[in-house]
Amino acid sequence: MFQKVHVRLALMCAGTTIFILFAMSCGALYISEHGLKTRSFISFQNDMNTLVSNLEQQTIITHEWLTRIEDNGKYLINVIDNGVPFLYNERSTPEQKALFEMAWDCYEQTFAVESTVSAFDTWHMEYRFSSTGRGSGDYYACVTTSQRNSGTFQVMILCSMEPLLVQIRTQRILFVLLDVLAFAALALFSWHFTKRLLSPLEENQRQQNQFIAAASHELRTPLAVILSCASASGRASEEERGHFLDSIQSEGLRMSRLIDDMLLLTRADQCRWTVQKKDTELDTLLLDTFEAFEPSAKEQGVRLTISLPEGAVPPVPCDPERIRQVLAILLHNAFSYTPKGGCVRLSLVYDGKTARLTVADTGIGIPDEEKKKVFERFYRADQSRSEKGHFGLGLCIAAEIAGAHHGRILVTDTPGGGSTFTVVLRTQS
Repeated sequence: MFQKVHVRLALMCAGTTIFILFAMSCGALYISEHGLKTRSFISFQNDMNTLVSNLEQQTIITHEWLTRIEDNGKYLINVIDNGVPFLYNERSTPEQKALFEMAWDCYEQTFAVESTVSAFDTWHMEYRFSSTGRGSGDYYACVTTSQRNSGTFQVMILCSMEPLLVQIRTQRILFVLLDVLAFAALALFSWHFTKRLLSPLEENQRQQNQFIAAASHELRTPLAVILSCASASGRASEEERGHFLDSIQSEGLRMSRLIDDMLLLTRADQCRWTVQKKDTELDTLLLDTFEAFEPSAKEQGVRLTISLPEGAVPPVPCDPERIRQVLAILLHNAFSYTPKGGCVRLSLVYDGKTARLTVADTGIGIPDEEKKKVFERFYRADQSRSEKGHFGLGLCIAAEIAGAHHGRILVTDTPGGGSTFTVVLRTQS
């Protein structure tokens, strides 16, 4: 499922960004080409203004002067004196002559009437001219008309737009190459970005599946015992039936505790788990916890000790019932993994900024590679030595409670062997 979502999300992300980039590239290319054409035409007009000024100063038009104006083929010139083609025009090739005929026709049809009404003795008109009749033009044309004593003298100058068109084509190819590279980079980025975006969801789905599988496994055992006892009690004696009912009650309570723990974690996942903070004397809370668990420690052959600060500890804002629950979870775990004759130490350290509640045992310890896993749901470091009543949810619940207080739980090795769990609480809410 996540693979299909990944592909679709990557396509949507890449497609959207590529479309936006393509639209912006087209806009930038249009603006650039428009600027190139405008600057090129203005440059042609400036050249023609200079040429017309020189033409006005010439009393005699010679072949040498016209050849110099052509600037080694940059311009093509066609001259008409009183409607008669100038002898200089014979130098043009048949293709150039046909080109000039089309250019004169275009001028006569479009600009001649406008030009003849000018009040000046000499005037000129620049325009774009297409030899194919298509597009915006592939030549710049300038027609200069001069009224002289002998009549009307006209000069047409054509300038090919091919250098400009080559520059535009080169620019388009460059834009295309850059767009292709950008598209590839965006596609690659979208693929990895959406993969990282979906990673937490995929991990959450994996954890949910693992949670359901583990919960089903934990519920299957007591349920099987209940069904077996219920089936056997129908044909058992009164004494045996009482034993079966005790087993059913015990397994039912076990299932109830497991379901309560799962509901507690579900509320935490849905952010519906709140803590009722109030100023709490942590030294008193630890002392009460110590007195409550001392009998249980003696029954299991474990020595329970407590260490409190010598000075008075200011009240710390927290939910005392939830913190007591955390300590109970840590102490239960310590008793479960500490052999007889071992020691469990409950302590409090206050430094003004944080309060550290520590439960240290001299048990089997936790390998370094498993320290991060102990807070996962249904995880137990030593399955063979775990008690039947432990489901692997206690430390996860404790971590959730600490997180709800904006605190955390640290696990380290106890000097000499064992594990030390430290609950770190901030002294200011």
